[in-house]
Amino acid sequence: NFTDVFCRFSMSVYTPLSLDEVRTFAAPYGLEVLELNPIQGGIQNTNYFLVDVNRKQYVLTVFEELDAQGAGELIPVLEQLGTHDVPVAVPLKHSGQAVHVIADKPAQIAPRLMGHHPMQTTVAQVAAIADAQAKLHVALQDFPLEREYRRDHQYWTGVAEQLKPSMTQDDQTLLEQVYQAFNAKTAQYSNRPTGFIHSDLFRDNTLFEGEQLQGILDFYELNQDELLFDIAITINDFCTEYPAAHLNSDKVAAYLAAYQKVRTLTSDELACLDVFLAMAACRFWSMRLQVAQKNKEEGRTGDDILQKDPQEMRAMMQDRLSHVKA
Repeated sequence: NFTDVFCRFSMSVYTPLSLDEVRTFAAPYGLEVLELNPIQGGIQNTNYFLVDVNRKQYVLTVFEELDAQGAGELIPVLEQLGTHDVPVAVPLKHSGQAVHVIADKPAQIAPRLMGHHPMQTTVAQVAAIADAQAKLHVALQDFPLEREYRRDHQYWTGVAEQLKPSMTQDDQTLLEQVYQAFNAKTAQYSNRPTGFIHSDLFRDNTLFEGEQLQGILDFYELNQDELLFDIAITINDFCTEYPAAHLNSDKVAAYLAAYQKVRTLTSDELACLDVFLAMAACRFWSMRLQVAQKNKEEGRTGDDILQKDPQEMRAMMQDRLSHVKA
């Protein structure tokens, strides 16, 4: 998923903090911190687990690249989602704002969401994520947020064009087939709503306890795009019978039934779902190829580098393309 864009190094605490520093920072939020545990595996920011005097757990995030305004940009989004029954970690506030300064960097504290990423999904888990995703789309429809961040269809088309000269002839042909099918079908069925989408709602950005969805994570890729892209991304991941590339039809049916209890898909969206599944796989194939190319150019090798296999997404794209109806 979108974390593929970055090289993940095992060292992820860029800003070392002492327990005393964190206690001072957390006190105005009403927290008395007893434990401070660094979180490994982060990419852009420094994160710590906090445990307070009541044994409740929180996550302290120190923003390494964003200023206070950028760090606070998504907080109104999380608050909006929290009021619409979408399970997200809404940051705590004091003095009217969530983001304050520690070690000369903006930082926030949010409740820790507990649970596990599902390895193989169940039908009930698929229905739960569909319900939450539909609520997310409804909650953020017409939400007053402007983001400079743009990774829409035009952006990914540009990435594919840049990659094309380095592709094999078979890959170029497959890419052209996907775009031809997509362009033909979307021209025929144009009533496809847009809005803010998560853009990265894979299993590893969700937390479950058994069948119960406990949380949706990582909203940094929030983007304005077609709602159907978000749906396709999530169906592709939650309903695929890994390591095979094919979809489980029972899970897809469960997803669509649960989603449409909250937001009814237009007839044009339903007509285009098959080709959006192919194009969503194409986006992530392109992304993985882009990362592989960059790693090769910059000589990045070794166990510290997380690089997902582009062939997995290529196989998925091929499978989805074979099921596109004319």
